[in-house]
Order: sequence, then structure tokens, then C-alpha cells
Amino acid sequence: MFQRHPVQHSATMFITTNTKDRHPIFGQPACAREAIEAMYRVQIFNPFFLHGFVIMPDHCHFLVTVPEPGSISRIMQSYKRAVSFGISLGPIWQSRFHQKIPTKPEKVLQYIHQNPVKAGLCKNPDDYPWSSASGKWDVMDLDVW
Repeated sequence: MFQRHPVQHSATMFITTNTKDRHPIFGQPACAREAIEAMYRVQIFNPFFLHGFVIMPDHCHFLVTVPEPGSISRIMQSYKRAVSFGISLGPIWQSRFHQKIPTKPEKVLQYIHQNPVKAGLCKNPDDYPWSSASGKWDVMDLDVW
């Protein structure tokens, strides 16, 4: 069977997933909160290390490491299903997600945290509540893994 994402585990991965037609669903605070809480619920049944994230109005970025025998495809499928169910808006996602294996994960984490600043949603990364930069959410330090 053809796998769009041949690397499924054991590497630190930069994941991006977009809402259908780039609709700004997560511009609503309740939906953004659900997107974060769903990630932690999925993590219980499909273990992975979450190093950082940001929930933008129309897309999400995650920096994760999936230990063996986990699968990033399974995690993202569960995540998208959980968010869709949690906010009860029907199909909200583009069908695929993008995966990259960064050579410098710390630079990717900076990019993730700067995303809301570049979009004009806040002045400082730690001011944006729907990001690991805010300090409100539990994430695994890159140096530990």
C-alpha cells in the first residue's frame, strides 16, 4: 500500500494541517481551545511527545516525536476526528496533512511560535493563548527528548 508519509515514528516531525477552504474556524476561542484539548486527549491513546504547537484561525502547526510503534497518520486521523466531533461543525479539515522532518527542530519551534505574530494576531508569541509559547499548555522540551 502507498504511504504518503513514509516516516511514521522515531523522528521529530513538523506537522501542518489546514481547515477546509481555509475557513477560520479556530478564530472562535471555544473552537481553538477544543483543538488544543483534543490533542491532549488523543495523546492518551496514541502516545507521542508534543514539543510545541500553535492553533491559527485556519490551520494548526505541531512539532512532535512519535515513538515506535506509533503512527503520525493514526494520530492525525484521530486528532482531526476528535476536533470535528468536539466542535460539531461537520467536515472541517482538508483531507491531508503536511509532514516535514526538520534538521533544526528548535528553528521550527521558533517559526511555530512566531506564526501568530507574523499574522498580526499578537505582538509577542507568549501573548497568543492558543500556542505552546503562552506557557499555559504542557509540552515536552526538545532537549529532553
